[in-house]
Amino acid sequence: MDNNIYKRNLLVPFLKMVGDALAVEAAVLFSYYLRFYSPLTRFIPVTKGYPPFEQYLYFSFFLVGVSIVLFIRAYSYRSRFFSSFSQDIPVVLRTSLMSILVGMSAAFLYRGFSYSRLVFLLIFLNMNLFLLIERFVFHRIKRFFLTKGYNTIKVVLVGSVKNLFRVFDALHKDLNYNFQIAGYLANKPQKSLPLEYLGSVKKLPEVIESREDVDGLIMAFDHQEHPLVLETLKATEGKNIELFYIPDMVDILTTRVQVLEVAGLPLLQVKAFLLSGWQGFLKRTFDIVIASLGLILLSPLMLLIALLIKLTSPGPVLYKQPRVGYDGREFDMLKFRSMRVDAEAETGPVWAKKDDPRATSIGKILRRTSLDELPQLINVLKGEMSIVGPRPERRHFVEQFQKYIPQYRERHRVRCGMTGWAQVNGLRGQSPIEERTKYDLYYIENWSIWFDLKIIIMTFIEIIRGENAY
Repeated sequence: MDNNIYKRNLLVPFLKMVGDALAVEAAVLFSYYLRFYSPLTRFIPVTKGYPPFEQYLYFSFFLVGVSIVLFIRAYSYRSRFFSSFSQDIPVVLRTSLMSILVGMSAAFLYRGFSYSRLVFLLIFLNMNLFLLIERFVFHRIKRFFLTKGYNTIKVVLVGSVKNLFRVFDALHKDLNYNFQIAGYLANKPQKSLPLEYLGSVKKLPEVIESREDVDGLIMAFDHQEHPLVLETLKATEGKNIELFYIPDMVDILTTRVQVLEVAGLPLLQVKAFLLSGWQGFLKRTFDIVIASLGLILLSPLMLLIALLIKLTSPGPVLYKQPRVGYDGREFDMLKFRSMRVDAEAETGPVWAKKDDPRATSIGKILRRTSLDELPQLINVLKGEMSIVGPRPERRHFVEQFQKYIPQYRERHRVRCGMTGWAQVNGLRGQSPIEERTKYDLYYIENWSIWFDLKIIIMTFIEIIRGENAY
């Protein structure tokens, strides 16, 4: 192992910290300009005079300090490159909210000056905007250094042969370029795996001793070989080597294990009611607010789309299709019609495909941009769907999938969504339903309002990319 590896990677986290500080500083100064000197004053006149710039400058220094401390507490400046832009989104949203609340509290206690409440609102909005832009640019710059091999982590894969293919494929597609794979250890070699076979798991101590360039191990055992996890841990005792563990399906489904105690007897709760109580209330309120705002703001666009559909092809504007949703109940999911009326008359239920000949001229554009999904905001208001959740399928496909995909019906424990964790990770169109299900189950077990906000932001990025959208 390279003993200097931890000394060489302080520059990038420091640049990240400087970028955050500049983004917060810019947010405060820009908000001050918007409120008092921009064209915004024509709509919201300044009635209490123009405050001295110095007071807001001092406040900006305070807010920068608070934000940096909160980012540090959120482990945002770890000296590794593991975080991605998508992982940074909820951190930025939470930190911006907490920072402005602390800043407002401090301003309230400071009696020497009265700050504008509208400026605080503008600061909060601009903090989110500027920090997200700054983090996006940061990760693009970071990716450049990683593609040049700067401080990437050289790892050996250790695990079950069938799992190693999935791990290799995922690391090969990883756009963050965090890892370089030096080879793999498994109980038997696999010729179709394009990596150097280093021997069985029992050879791990020898590999660690002989390969000083190896920085870490990635373990990917299936449930039948879990005892080998302990052997791997034992082989790395006393070694300054990083370990990463990729859970199998059973582990994924128990990520929210709760320990209860009843008269001294420990109980492991591996399954509970999802989104009950305040969680359910918060998510439903969030859905209603977003759906209502979406219908109001997007109504001109939706009317234009409806008119274009009427002018370019015969048939109704909206298309109703029965889908399976919450608790396995069917509902009519609404979409702008993007295909001809008799699209499935000859084939029966089939998935759409790339360059689908059944799509209308305007329908191709709607499906490419996902604008055909906008009427589902009505489904959200009716309580049949959520803004974020597993995408619903037709009964025909549900009955097929639940026969061979473990825990597939778990997807129906929450309301289905207009967008989901699987979709923003590129699993759209005819992507494998097995992979989609894993992402859906992860979302269900790890839901939070910040997770929903992260997925919504990533959805817009995926729409721009347009991959597998047809």
